[in-house]
Amino acid sequence: MAMDRDEIFAKVKEVLVDALGVDDDEVTPTATLRGDLGAESIDFLDIAFRLEKAFGIKIPRGEMFPEDLFTNAAYVQNGRITPQGMQEMKKRMPHLDFTELEKNPDVNNVQFTVDTVVNYIATKVG
Repeated sequence: MAMDRDEIFAKVKEVLVDALGVDDDEVTPTATLRGDLGAESIDFLDIAFRLEKAFGIKIPRGEMFPEDLFTNAAYVQNGRITPQGMQEMKKRMPHLDFTELEKNPDVNNVQFTVDTVVNYIATKVG
């Protein structure tokens, strides 16, 4: 049986509270994993592992958070995402909201939010 978005959000919230040691009310759809919730690089692996267990899914490394995109010179130059990089990101991360990033393709503007995670999980359990 498919889960609805509210059910997915509730489980994602529980995972993030446990993984990051944040308060329940801090985990909102627009909260950024790094900036608002304090996630560091190592936390992303833990979060993916916990999500796999919580939802009974497999998350291939680099699929939800494809770090290799940001270190590829064809995709990022001088701190800005190239047109080729933007195209690759959209292909590999359809769960990410590109609205602001398209206006200003600074690599620092790539924000993984709680909603990004919910969107990703929805594609896996949908």
